[in-house]
Amino acid sequence: MGAAEPTRGKLLRFVTAGSVDDGKSTLIGRLLHDSKGLFADQLRAVESTSRRRGFGGIDLSLVTDGLLSEREQGITIDVAYRYFATPRRKFIIGDSPGHLQYTRNMVTAASTADLAILLVDARSGIVEQTRRHAYLAHWLGVPQLVLAVNKMDLVGWDRERFEAIRDAFTTLARSLDFAGQLAIPISALEGDNVVDRGDAATWYRGPTLLEHLERVPAATAALLAPFRMPVQRVLRIAGDNAQRGSGFEGTRFRGYQGTVASGALSVGAEVVAVPGTQRARVQRLIGACGEVERAVTGDALTVELDREIDLSRGDLLAAPEQPPSSLRAVDADLCWFDAEPLDPARSYLLKQGSATVRARVDGIEHRVDIERLQPIASGRPFVMNDIGRVRLKLHKPIAVDDYRDNRTLGALILIDELSNRTVAAGTIRAS
Repeated sequence: MGAAEPTRGKLLRFVTAGSVDDGKSTLIGRLLHDSKGLFADQLRAVESTSRRRGFGGIDLSLVTDGLLSEREQGITIDVAYRYFATPRRKFIIGDSPGHLQYTRNMVTAASTADLAILLVDARSGIVEQTRRHAYLAHWLGVPQLVLAVNKMDLVGWDRERFEAIRDAFTTLARSLDFAGQLAIPISALEGDNVVDRGDAATWYRGPTLLEHLERVPAATAALLAPFRMPVQRVLRIAGDNAQRGSGFEGTRFRGYQGTVASGALSVGAEVVAVPGTQRARVQRLIGACGEVERAVTGDALTVELDREIDLSRGDLLAAPEQPPSSLRAVDADLCWFDAEPLDPARSYLLKQGSATVRARVDGIEHRVDIERLQPIASGRPFVMNDIGRVRLKLHKPIAVDDYRDNRTLGALILIDELSNRTVAAGTIRAS
């Protein structure tokens, strides 16, 4: 199997982004269709809707445009998630909106992605929205970037046109320091270089999009990072009340439940409660299918310790030799989502991991000029889709890691206390 073998069976999460009408939904539909990732009833539904609309063939963009309002307008306005697999790998796809006002949805989709596919129309090349999405992917720690130069059939598969776009993209990607980047000429409508190679671009010798997705390394940083598990719930069971067959009959049980955010945990390992310095050893680990000896990043878990310690929702279990910082003020890069500008005089609810605290924006250091990808002085209100660095003061300390080290403990959202709207998402810079 060569270079593809190390990725066999490993899940790859990727997001597609681009400007309106660049063909994101059609690309995903083509990936699913040509890789045999559609069920028969899904295919029949898309074919039926395509006929009603008078489409000459099958409109593959309908595979992901599931919301009624999207189908009526012919655009994507929410993140559509789809799952498929090939013999080599499993995939989760996030199809994010192209409209500027839906930048927040792109942030949501990219926050857990291992790779971002940026689509551009071969006729227009790289535009401001391409640069915005590339910056968002960089900001959110997406390590791999692919530029899919779509609609190459509409420019006669012009090699010089593709190479000019590719060179501009290479300059952009290098300025943002992605771990890996690649440009691929495609036609999502016709299918060339998506799953199958096709005969249109004999000059292109690189991989098809699916071949690249099957080979690219999945992110492993969280697996190698120090152990962290935000506590979602404290489970207390008295033996007399335990369900028969649960394994807890006749005992008193206290377990701390959550999902491992990074690292690994084994029975017998020492952990520390954060905030605080209380230590204990792991007596038992219970996963989704029963007791386990070891758990890793992404595993949902109940942890029983050898003694009771003071922990509740919002607290953290961590590796004692490498604990997170406990801070009452943090620097964060924010993307503002709300139609109402940021108000430094107000407090917001800050949610991070399983913790929720009140916070106030103590200062705006700068905004990012998306066209030049440079910070600029903040002389006006922070408004919808602005990205920049702010200082947050918190009502009480929270345990944080730098986002570059831990995507869970380094990420946050701000919530309007009155309306309960999510007004911003951010990444913490703890170092």
